[in-house]
Order: sequence, then structure tokens, then C-alpha cells
Amino acid sequence: MDFELTEAQVAVRRSARTFAEAEVRPLARESDEKREFPWHLVPRMGQLGFLGGPLPPEYGGAGFDYVSMAFVYEEISKACSSVRGFLAVHVGLTSMCIYDWGTEEQKRAYLPRLASGQTIGCYCLTEPNAGTDVASMETTARREGNEYVINGRKHWITNGNRADLALVFASADRALKHKGICAFLVDTCTPGFKRQRMIGMELGHRASDHAVIDFEEMRVPRECLLGAEGDGFKVAMGALDHGRLGVAAGAVGVAQACVDACVEFARNRRQFDKPIGDFQLIQEMVSDMVVETSAARLLVLFAAHQKMMGRRNTRETSMAKYYATEAASRAANNAVLLHGSYGYSNNSPVERYLRDIKGYQIYEGTNQIQRIIIARDVLKDLDRQMDISSVI
Repeated sequence: MDFELTEAQVAVRRSARTFAEAEVRPLARESDEKREFPWHLVPRMGQLGFLGGPLPPEYGGAGFDYVSMAFVYEEISKACSSVRGFLAVHVGLTSMCIYDWGTEEQKRAYLPRLASGQTIGCYCLTEPNAGTDVASMETTARREGNEYVINGRKHWITNGNRADLALVFASADRALKHKGICAFLVDTCTPGFKRQRMIGMELGHRASDHAVIDFEEMRVPRECLLGAEGDGFKVAMGALDHGRLGVAAGAVGVAQACVDACVEFARNRRQFDKPIGDFQLIQEMVSDMVVETSAARLLVLFAAHQKMMGRRNTRETSMAKYYATEAASRAANNAVLLHGSYGYSNNSPVERYLRDIKGYQIYEGTNQIQRIIIARDVLKDLDRQMDISSVI
């Protein structure tokens, strides 16, 4: 395997890093404290090609490969997890889902506007009583002639209060469990679409726009179906594979931000007449962070490479998501400890990293679920396990 990045990948990574450091990081603390998303950055990300990401140019995309997109998520996450969260939902869960499952008419209608930032997307899957167990979804879609009438509630919908387009999942027949789920592309101006901010304050990702969305006798035409009736579960799972790569790459960004903060602090903080970086216990903490961050990044890049090659990659993506978020959690916890009292205050960004990383362990399937996905795939497919082992 060639570990050298292409010129195009290096250019995208450099562009993302410059944007994150110059335009995102200066806003991160204030946005987190005020719980306000910096919406003016959305068209800017469109200009830079980040919103189009892996979409082909004919649909307004930048034509990035998945390795390049992973670097975009990582670099932005180093500066602000809420901005990365917006990007992963808008691109991975919404745009890429339309690209994978949409008709040509749907692709032409929505993707260029999503890629430019003229339209903001959200992904309406999670419910109060249906998170991990998607098949127990309570939102219903009642067929009446050439329309569906949707009723139900979704919550923790990122971008939900600002979105123009919602990818809504509802069951046309609850008795069929996952086989009865449908996916719909819904204009958020549709009568019966009602939204409000989530009650309470989030532990992390406080600048993100998290919404509760209610559907009350909301009528949508049959043409709004994404895929066929009953394909909704497949649509949702395919979207989560895209989203999990964004979460994994973002977790690497958080871990790297912890490394950077700790290295700077260890060099400059003096105790007992020398920098604390001279003490072996501090060196041990830093070295563990560096090793685990590098290992996580390689898992992410391998999953991105598999996706780029058009290969089945659910296991690899789950492995990357699971390991990267766990490694970043350890890095953030140790970063706060290494900073001591300085890390206990929001004057240091490591306090925010520790709060933010808990969301990464939950989003797009908890880490317990990632373990189940990995184990089931390995146990049922020994031949593929041997094949992957030979590659890595």
C-alpha cells in the first residue's frame, strides 16, 4: 500500500487546515459559550468545496476522494467539533445519501444547492423511543392516493432548526419492522413540519443546532420518496456508513488537538525549576496520545481508502469510529489532567475537547453498537477476515 498522499489530497488538507485555523478556531470558544452556530461559515465552506466534498462536479461537487474528505473532517474538528458536526450531517448523511439513492431528477434538484450551501440539509432518524433500535420507529407514513401523510417526532436532529431540506424516515407498515421503513425528501416549509430547539444544555457540541421535529399530518407527494417504499432502512444504514467516517475522522482531529495543546503546555509550564515535559510521567502521557492518535488516523485512512476503491467497508468504518473515539476520549481526559487547574477551566480548549468527545462516542451508533457490528461481521465472514488481514 502506498502511504504517500497525492498532490490533490495534500492540497485539500492544506486548504482545510488554513480555513480551520484562520476562520473556525477564532470563533470556537464564543460559539460554544453562546450556543450559537457560526452560520456565515456555511457559504464559505461551499466556496472551498467542502460542502460538495465527494460529489461529482456534474452535481456541483468538488470531486474529493474519501481520503481528502477525511482530512477535511479532521482539520475542522481540531478547531471546532460543532462545525464538523454540521458538515458530517450536511454532506455524509444528507447529500451522499441523495447521491447514492436519488433519482436523476432528485440529484439535479437538490445536490448543487446543497453543495453551494444555498440549501442546508438535516437527517431525521432518531426518535425518543427509537435510537439504536431503528426498527422500533414510531413515526408513520400513511399512504393516501399519491401522497403520504407523516406523523411522529424526531429529536437530536443536527441542523434541524435551520435546515431547508430534511431527510425523513417513517414507517409505512410498523408490523414489517425495518422492511416497512421509507425515506422521504421533505421541504421544511411543508405544512405540518414543526421544529424547536432541544430542551436542556448539551454536554458538548454546544454550538450545534439540535432540534426536536414534529410531523403533524404532514402531506408529501410520492415523488418525495428516496429509493423505493420499504428501502428506508437500507438508505439509513448506508448514510450512517458515510457519517461514521466523518465521526471517526473528527475524533482524530480532537485527539490531535489534545496532543498539540499538551505539547505546548508541557514545553512552557515549569515546575520544580524545569518544564514539566522533562518529567517521565508527562512524557508517558504525551507518547500514549501520539501513538493512539496515529493509529486512529491510519484506521480512518484505511476505511476511507476502502470506500474510495468501492469496496465493502462497513466493518472498517466501524473499527475506525470505535477506536478513534475511544482514543480521543483517553487523550482528552489526560489532556485535562496534564493541564491541571488550567484544564479545568474553559480558558483552555482541552475542557471543551473533553466535553465534545462524549458526543463522538454516541453519534452514528454508540461504541457498544460498533463492537457488535465488528464482531458479527467477523464471525459470519471468516473468508473476508482472512482477505482483509492479508491487506493490512
